[in-house]
Amino acid sequence: MKLVRGGLRRRQFEAFIADATDVLFRAGHLMTGDAGSAEDLVQETFIRVARRWDRVRVMDHPVAYARRVLVNLAVTEAERRSRQRAELAPQPTWSEPADQAAAGALSEVEVKAEFRWALAKLPPRERAVLVLRYWADLPTAEVAAILGCSAGTVKSSASRGAARLARVLPQPSPAGNPASPYEESESTHADR
Repeated sequence: MKLVRGGLRRRQFEAFIADATDVLFRAGHLMTGDAGSAEDLVQETFIRVARRWDRVRVMDHPVAYARRVLVNLAVTEAERRSRQRAELAPQPTWSEPADQAAAGALSEVEVKAEFRWALAKLPPRERAVLVLRYWADLPTAEVAAILGCSAGTVKSSASRGAARLARVLPQPSPAGNPASPYEESESTHADR
């Protein structure tokens, strides 16, 4: 395996890593729902890009190429990662916040955690479409190119993914408090 060697090429690759790391990590974190897995994806992406650096460095958008590598890795390895990782349902602990600012901060953290939990429940391809289309803010055509599918497939996957996400996310209860995503009500069991 030939990795990046030589002064100029090495500096270019190091600059590329500095520019691309945050973008790739955010996409990987949304794709996997786990910071450690996202870091692993980013590292594997950089290794694969390094193997092809002579071709990648002359591309118009090397970060877009790296993002495609990352998404392909995330989609194809999602099943393997899920088998390795035992799913443990977090047990929320509720305590009385000291003030309104603390209550707001706790609420924001809870909403983000619930969203990541719900996003992780989607099939890998739908998750990839939602992350690339709405969080990376890529046009439909570019998402289709990254995933190797048609624009129509991207649109239908986005629609199905958004609908599933809406079903998975906790719905506000009549009292205005969202239901916990970690607890199933008796009515949910009766509907099965």
